[in-house]
Amino acid sequence: MSEVEKSLGSGLEDDRLGTIFAWQARFQEDLVARRGLDFDERTWIQKQALALIVELGEVLEAAQFKWWKNPQPWDRAHLHEELVDVLHFYVAMCLAAGMTAEDLFQGYLAKNQENFRRQAGESAKPGYAAPSARPED
Repeated sequence: MSEVEKSLGSGLEDDRLGTIFAWQARFQEDLVARRGLDFDERTWIQKQALALIVELGEVLEAAQFKWWKNPQPWDRAHLHEELVDVLHFYVAMCLAAGMTAEDLFQGYLAKNQENFRRQAGESAKPGYAAPSARPED
């Protein structure tokens, strides 16, 4: 068991999103203390959003988006590393906004259900309904 796991207590392994939020919160606290950072909530969110955009650019690079270049061997491990970096900054932004893992989970569920309703044409928001299955020939 790592030092982080020990300090966060038992039972977190069953709540993976909660564990991610807890570890990121601990990292943020350590970062602020070690670096003497003192940003307000809005500035933290702006900085995290900018870092997130940079990391998404690195995801694009890892996914070899440049169609004008010769393809290289696929480095899935590198892509995974960049996606984890994206998650770090995304969770840090959630924390800066006062969002918990449960808030994110519940918000995701609600939005996912709405997305299904939109695709089915059952939402109050027009313009999302996907066409019905292809008509018989």
